[in-house]
Amino acid sequence: MKVTFPHMGNLHIAIKAIVQEIGAEPVVPPFISKRTVELGARYSPEFACYPLKLNLGNFLEARELGAEAVVMGGGTGPCRFGYYAQVQDKILRSLGFPLRMVVLEPPQEGWGQLWRQIRQLSPSCSYRTVMRAIALGWAKVHALDQLEAAALRCRCAEKSPGALDLALSRALDAVDRALTPKGVYQAAREGQEGLAQVTGPLDPERPRIAVVGEVYMVLEPAANLDLERRLGKLGAEVVRSIYIGEWIRANLLPRVFMPREERERVEAAHPYLAHFAGGHARETVGSTVLYSKQGIDGVIQVQPLTCMPEIVAQGVLGAVSRDHDIPVLTLSLDEHSAPTGVQTRLEAFVDMAVRRRKRRQATSSSTWE
Repeated sequence: MKVTFPHMGNLHIAIKAIVQEIGAEPVVPPFISKRTVELGARYSPEFACYPLKLNLGNFLEARELGAEAVVMGGGTGPCRFGYYAQVQDKILRSLGFPLRMVVLEPPQEGWGQLWRQIRQLSPSCSYRTVMRAIALGWAKVHALDQLEAAALRCRCAEKSPGALDLALSRALDAVDRALTPKGVYQAAREGQEGLAQVTGPLDPERPRIAVVGEVYMVLEPAANLDLERRLGKLGAEVVRSIYIGEWIRANLLPRVFMPREERERVEAAHPYLAHFAGGHARETVGSTVLYSKQGIDGVIQVQPLTCMPEIVAQGVLGAVSRDHDIPVLTLSLDEHSAPTGVQTRLEAFVDMAVRRRKRRQATSSSTWE
């Protein structure tokens, strides 16, 4: 069976490995382009989330490459992500492009449920094969998170323009080619060494900007208009509130595997948002509170236009910003968002963060004198 899946950052590298290990044939969609956006927007409801439109564009392009089935995540709670798969399935069928939709729902029944879901892609594979595939995929997820975090931290210190992107691309390719967890971790170590070789020492006066918000918009550069790369080029160190591994543990594994960091964010958000509002609303608020105590100079919330959970979070971030003296910029994006407008807002925000850092340093110095 030829199996495709949506792009979300570099998650396709891990899913591709799992699909191959269980004996199916992965069909990686073309990277998101203008055509992807146009296809998804053309056939999706106008009010649909931007990620749904991009996912649909991925599936339509993958079908042109021979895809027969789709692996899609599921969800619960008051967030439209929970029925993405069902809406996309209806759209594809209405277009005469039926693709078998395999939805990986958050398992309420333990590992057995997850195993049954994965076996839909390759019914003859054994339990041991599935576990081996998951182990390899998880190793790749861990490696991808490490490489992305390192790139975000040191992009602002690259020795020559484009050098870090090239080194990161080579590292990701090596992780993609690795066939065993041991090989994956070796590729990750070598990749981080390669990143270190093309970057110099970090400027202690650099602004530190955190990116929070809806997970897809945070992780997918095509959706957030290369937000993190733009910030790095502006001289900022970027801190991301969520990585692929955390999202998987929080959404596709039993609650016992909830990351410690997520529990801390939920607790920090409680004075402002005490109840689950869907998506990553509480995590957005809690992360902003925690970042205010960690020397972060500013927080950027990125969300799909009309995203209800993030709109709830946005509504209380003003109070968080005032109470904790940390500037917050919200970017609501869809297929009509212009890169130039985003770039202008980022430049102004980074300048403000730099001035804020200098002001706080001057205040701190005068206090000690």
